Amino acid sequence: MKKVSTSVFDSYHFGSSIALSDQQLRQLITIFNRPAKPSGSTLGGRSAVTVTQITGIGPVVVKYYTRGGFIRHLVKSKYIRWGNIRSQAEFGLLQKVRNLGINAPKPVVYAYQGGLIYKAWLVTEEIKQHQTLAQLSLTDPDQAYLLMRKVATQISMLIHNKIIHVDLHPGNVLVDNTKDVFLIDFDKAHICRLKKNKLRDKYLNRWKRAVIKHRLPDTLWKEMQKDLRESEAFDP
Repeated sequence: MKKVSTSVFDSYHFGSSIALSDQQLRQLITIFNRPAKPSGSTLGGRSAVTVTQITGIGPVVVKYYTRGGFIRHLVKSKYIRWGNIRSQAEFGLLQKVRNLGINAPKPVVYAYQGGLIYKAWLVTEEIKQHQTLAQLSLTDPDQAYLLMRKVATQISMLIHNKIIHVDLHPGNVLVDNTKDVFLIDFDKAHICRLKKNKLRDKYLNRWKRAVIKHRLPDTLWKEMQKDLRESEAFDP
């Protein structure tokens, strides 16, 4: 895992595994202050994102941490600091899962502004020419079916390493133009103490709820259950 260097620039706190120039920092701050829209795609999640270019880095996705539920009507994008900053924690988890060989976006920068009350952002390399598995299942269900073994393999790796992704569903799986799959949105993901069989069941239950709620092809659920249960036995 690459060492993360931290800095403060114009009241913004940054963490990155690469050296950032003043020009890049100013560009990021400008992007942070632009409005961003939540994804309009099936199961797109509540986080808002901007896809842009950073000089010397290339195409990136900037994630703005925003609240869900009723509280979003009162406080949309500010958080009270308890432990790690949200973007810092997700940055670290992305580094960890990628080191384990799990397909996830490459983290570039985490940033926040504030102290006890803060706003946060995460910058990752863009996965080019992608769509979500949820979108693919509605336009090309046969292709989505063929990719389920790849998705299950990625989830099995999370389970074996006792990593719980609290919101893993077909909208948080990206498929690129080479038909590789990537798991995204590791906000609140963490190492847990659950037995692996219990953790597998949590993944299956969350996946099934999303497929049913959003009326996706039931093969997404049936194949996930089959592939995870037929993979090598999960130890207690």
